[in-house]
Amino acid sequence: MLYILILLISLTLVVLGFLYFAPVFGGSPSATSLARIKTSPNFKKGAFQNQVNTPALTEGTSYVQAFYEFLFKKVENGTPTQAIPHIKTDLKSIPLEKEVLIWFGHSSYYMQLAGKRILVDPVFSGNASPIAGTTEAFDGANSYQVEDMPPIDYLLISHDHYDHLDYQTIIALKDRVNLVVTGLGVAGHLERWGYESKKIVEKDWYESIQLDKEIQLIATPGRHFSGRGFRRNKSLWLSFVLLTKKHKYFLGGDSGYGPHFDQIGRKYGPFDLAIIENGQYDKKWANIHLLPHEQMQVVKDLNAAKVMPVHSSKFKLSQHAWDEPLRKIAAAAKAQNIPLVTPIIGEIVDLNQYNQPFTAWWEQLK
Repeated sequence: MLYILILLISLTLVVLGFLYFAPVFGGSPSATSLARIKTSPNFKKGAFQNQVNTPALTEGTSYVQAFYEFLFKKVENGTPTQAIPHIKTDLKSIPLEKEVLIWFGHSSYYMQLAGKRILVDPVFSGNASPIAGTTEAFDGANSYQVEDMPPIDYLLISHDHYDHLDYQTIIALKDRVNLVVTGLGVAGHLERWGYESKKIVEKDWYESIQLDKEIQLIATPGRHFSGRGFRRNKSLWLSFVLLTKKHKYFLGGDSGYGPHFDQIGRKYGPFDLAIIENGQYDKKWANIHLLPHEQMQVVKDLNAAKVMPVHSSKFKLSQHAWDEPLRKIAAAAKAQNIPLVTPIIGEIVDLNQYNQPFTAWWEQLK
């Protein structure tokens, strides 16, 4: 028994040491950042809070049940049997005057607006976990790498989860990025990974920054949580409103349904395009991710002319068929006559073309 106890204690110390010292887990806020965090109206009782009560798991669900089902429940068509289709567009050759969007799978995408290059939540390592090989990208869905990126004027990070803030990608991007904009507390991770504090701007909900004379960015709320280790909600999760002289865009991070969508729509809408999460949902965590029946209501709340679904088609993070999110949102958008933007990975979306056609590419995979 003594040897077993010593072994358990040793294993515990090894795990705790890994969580504390491994750089993939990020770092803590600086004294300056911590002082700002403590004055935030959204930081209470030592953690950031959502606008409304938001249990991570819905009533009647336990962490043991959720973890067990994730590991052992069989999901039909949980991963694609064929490679996700993609187009290898040369981003560096796109003229800067072209206003475009290119999706890289899941919640990663690139935008050119008003002569500036913007990259959102890039994850190019092929893994959405701190442990390599545990949450790997679908075949074909990790076709873009850091070396494919041009110099980035603005890197936007919605929150610090591994499928949005990727250690390997962020490290490799460091010398290509002019400025990072993210939520309060996230800079601690970036600074540990070698980013200079002067290249990072942290924002609270409804704070704005003038990125350029033609581009304004507003940090807006989500209904979610944060954390890369055992400590939750020590940094803030964001969505973004991106305003130019010609257009308005809503860039949603992860979020369950809540009153913030209507608030954002009333304050900043109508939007030319809303990018919202679509996938990795489950009734067990309905408070922190959108369920399919809620997505069209979000589009209406935001008063958006078109919607682009993200947060799917790259990683298996939930217990639904890999193509279910796209099938359901396509049917819902068609029923309500809402234009849907569904590019193939790497396909150029022309942000100045309202009626650009897109294929239901997921229907071609079996």
